[in-house]
Amino acid sequence: MLPGLVWLVALMVVPCLLIFALMFFERGIYGGIDWSAVTAENITRAFDPLYATILWDSFRIAGTATAFALLIGYPAAYAISKSPERAQTALLFLAILPFWTNYLIRTYAWIVLLNPAGLVNAGLAAVGLGPWPLLYNEFAVVLGLTYNYTPFVILAIFAALQRLDPSYAEASRDLGATAATTFWRVTLPLTAPGVAAGAVFVFVLSIGNFITPDLLGGGKMQMAGNLIYDQFLTARDWPFGATLSAILIGIMLVLLFAQALISRRVLGERS
Repeated sequence: MLPGLVWLVALMVVPCLLIFALMFFERGIYGGIDWSAVTAENITRAFDPLYATILWDSFRIAGTATAFALLIGYPAAYAISKSPERAQTALLFLAILPFWTNYLIRTYAWIVLLNPAGLVNAGLAAVGLGPWPLLYNEFAVVLGLTYNYTPFVILAIFAALQRLDPSYAEASRDLGATAATTFWRVTLPLTAPGVAAGAVFVFVLSIGNFITPDLLGGGKMQMAGNLIYDQFLTARDWPFGATLSAILIGIMLVLLFAQALISRRVLGERS
């Protein structure tokens, strides 16, 4: 337990406290931090309409990617859980197979596929439906985020389905419920912790992502991750970058708290 506690404090608690502390200082003349000037200006600046718009767009894009990941991930996890036991390992392996390739390579692959002369547009043009502007826009960013993070949803929901006692569904069917009613009123509510865990994974990773918006958005799409990256490495305004990071950490904590509440409620009802 002690090594885990040390790891948690050194790599999570201390960096988070440092981020929260940097919020209250000013940028130095040549970048970095002016430790002699304490201010709350960074917090009010974060809610300037310019930055608030970027944060809202980040919420919207991350939320859309999360919704699509759940719509794809839940049926996939359900199908894997209902497949023969000896096939489940192979299917899960296929689901996480993209993780064996570097994230950048996977993202660049979408550029090859979605560009005006790419395979997707060539196929659409062959049937008279294209070409379409599929690259360097919000559609491409959402597609890239959904593709890269859907395996997290599949794993989280599959774990929840595996823990589900089949006697609940059998009891529902014995009482006359149809398969659809059993799914909506028994299976889906009891696997809500897995759905919540997968949603938190996708949303948190998406809202802080800066590679996908940069490559698939063609520099036209700016999300919170890009904004934080620019503040630390381009503008060298570390206090403001820390303020934006603290906002994302706060959002993550709220989501984790909501996920814990859902899990506790479902597990309490189940017991």
